[in-house]
Amino acid sequence: MKLMLIIISNEDTQDVTKGLLKEKFFVTKLSSTGGLLHGGNTTLLLGVEDHDVAKVKDIVSTYAKTRKKKVNMGEPGDLNLFSFLPANVQINGATIFILNIDEHYKL
Repeated sequence: MKLMLIIISNEDTQDVTKGLLKEKFFVTKLSSTGGLLHGGNTTLLLGVEDHDVAKVKDIVSTYAKTRKKKVNMGEPGDLNLFSFLPANVQINGATIFILNIDEHYKL
């Protein structure tokens, strides 16, 4: 069994969760915030059998879109003249971590 941690943009959350639920995967949704973009993300937790990992990855890749976003790269207190110019940053559709699970229980 695997635990999948899937980090996606809030903009994709509804489509990804609907796609997973349609295929009968149980999903736990957590709100999270990214460090670089300071934007809202969603972290999905799924416990899946080993043979279902590829199916989950396919569903996520179908609904989580890569996009570009303009962000200010400077931090407060940064005195660099160019630090507050906006830069285009590519936001990946999803980041997925897959962990081995020895035991799990539904109580």
